[in-house]
Amino acid sequence: MKIKKIGHCCLVIDIDGVRILTDPGEFTASSHADITGVNIILITHEHADHLHVDSLVEIVENNQEVIVLTNSATGKLLEEKGIAHEILEGRDTQEVNSIKLEAFDAKHEEIFEDFGQVQNTGYFIQDKLFYPGDAYCNPDKEVDVLALPVAGPWCKVKDAISYALEVSPRIAFPVHDSMLQEDKIGGSHKVPEVMLTKHGIDFIPMKSGDEREF
Repeated sequence: MKIKKIGHCCLVIDIDGVRILTDPGEFTASSHADITGVNIILITHEHADHLHVDSLVEIVENNQEVIVLTNSATGKLLEEKGIAHEILEGRDTQEVNSIKLEAFDAKHEEIFEDFGQVQNTGYFIQDKLFYPGDAYCNPDKEVDVLALPVAGPWCKVKDAISYALEVSPRIAFPVHDSMLQEDKIGGSHKVPEVMLTKHGIDFIPMKSGDEREF
């Protein structure tokens, strides 16, 4: 499995020739036009940093055979825009292009009271990579690689570390961090790296544009 971090929560995941794109949001909108060869798009929820509709339209146009998978709440928005999609939510499992995809609905972490509380669906990809969206969701199964949210209006570094320790993956790398300046990420990457390493979890401080084989 090869993962390229476009930025924030937008990842390009290559598995045996199948290319998966996650959460093409507004923070990475300028990078979406050149993304081709995509077979699957996974959208965890409707917040703008995870879904930039104009970019999604462009990506679909450039990848005619792509399958868009999301939950019902986001699906309603896509339907209004005429974007074909399929629903994968709750605890459902679906195989697409020989890739096993498992949905894990979990409550979006609290920003403040009910503000921003939309349906959030994390995805477990090929029994290897767990991408939870904006929720500290434990899939209660062995996780090899965890896409770990490390920043945001609902995220404290302490909570991110505690979540990673609970899930206990072999490797974790940071997502949900484009609101941080690239040259000032500081503790949002360094503290998880130090603390998780102490507990036997390999933390890879990936930045936008980085690519790695897992």
